[in-house]
Amino acid sequence: MAKILLAEDDEDVAASIADALTLSAYVVESVHNGNEAADRLRLYDYDLAILDWDLPGKDGVQLLKEYRTSGGKLPILMLTGKVDIEHRIEGLDSGADDYLGKPFSMGEVLARVRSLLRRPHQVLSEELKIGDLTVLPAKSAVLRDGIEISLLAKEMQLLDFLTRHRGQCFTAQELLNKVWHSESDSTEDAVRQCLLRLRRKIDKPGEDSIIKTLRNVGYMIES
Repeated sequence: MAKILLAEDDEDVAASIADALTLSAYVVESVHNGNEAADRLRLYDYDLAILDWDLPGKDGVQLLKEYRTSGGKLPILMLTGKVDIEHRIEGLDSGADDYLGKPFSMGEVLARVRSLLRRPHQVLSEELKIGDLTVLPAKSAVLRDGIEISLLAKEMQLLDFLTRHRGQCFTAQELLNKVWHSESDSTEDAVRQCLLRLRRKIDKPGEDSIIKTLRNVGYMIES
């Protein structure tokens, strides 16, 4: 299940795009200014970002340039009312993977998103290793010795997040913010229950848990 950051200052347009993406089974987080989008890209993991050119605080081109300069490789779709060829070139040269002028149809937005997520450079195409476990985020799959371990969607997202941040310790509240951040009705207890289920599925009987608990500190996968 791909996670998408949507940065669009027009809240009506943002709501329409978010609704269309959600109906297509994507997880969407919306922000309405460039500074918040920059913070989200720095702190959280996404599979694709949709950025409006004219964001307040930090415009989409500035945000995109800074993100690419810092090494960010996320597929980026740029939205803008600036449809002349010079602006298209500027947007693409700044690091956008695709460029869509306003007004646009939701069908075209969804088609562009599908196309970008199919590209080989997408983040989720990675194969992540934890000991004898192989995590395949693009397929929402975890394998041990070639045999798939069945995980629920949130269990997969939690394992993916901890694997990408090996060596870092997170409290239940931090995991709630970073993995459940778009679900306001979730609680720290939901995080703990998910960790419990996940451990039961991925740990070998009689061996130490892959996900370590640091007493009074939090949870982590060792690097």
